[in-house]
Amino acid sequence: MIECHIAPSPLGHLAYRAEDEHLTGLYFVGQKHFPKGLIDTGAPQSRVIAEAMEQIADYFAGQRTVFSVKLRLNGTEFQQKVWAGLQEIPFGNSWTYGDLARRMGHAPGASRAVGAANGRNPVCIIVPCHRVIGADGELTGYAGGMERKQHLLTLEGGPGRAQLTLF
Repeated sequence: MIECHIAPSPLGHLAYRAEDEHLTGLYFVGQKHFPKGLIDTGAPQSRVIAEAMEQIADYFAGQRTVFSVKLRLNGTEFQQKVWAGLQEIPFGNSWTYGDLARRMGHAPGASRAVGAANGRNPVCIIVPCHRVIGADGELTGYAGGMERKQHLLTLEGGPGRAQLTLF
């Protein structure tokens, strides 16, 4: 059974998508690459959406640094490898696209392909694509928007927070 629930967060509404007791999507409503046809199916029926909502609330309250919700990330083999790499970035840290490429066993020149896969991450926040920054330490693209990326990195107190005073 596929289920979707849209709920508020401090950074705007989040769409939670679950299938067979796995979280398969977590998107800021209206973000880049927001799935077409994703609509709220009403109050959460699956345990996984309730767990994800609770864990996200704890994260925003500063009470959670690690997520335990069961995920199913659908994508190409390369995308899945990138998304697994993202989950290795510790809370409060950031890596560059080149760092992520190297850790995956690719040359730093693969950073563009890594960036493209990063941008297609279907589960924001929990799979922390916001922790990837440019080679010069600057914030770079985020499907949820740069203001949200800035907020998430500031919330985590990670490297570069001094640069996160754009607003």
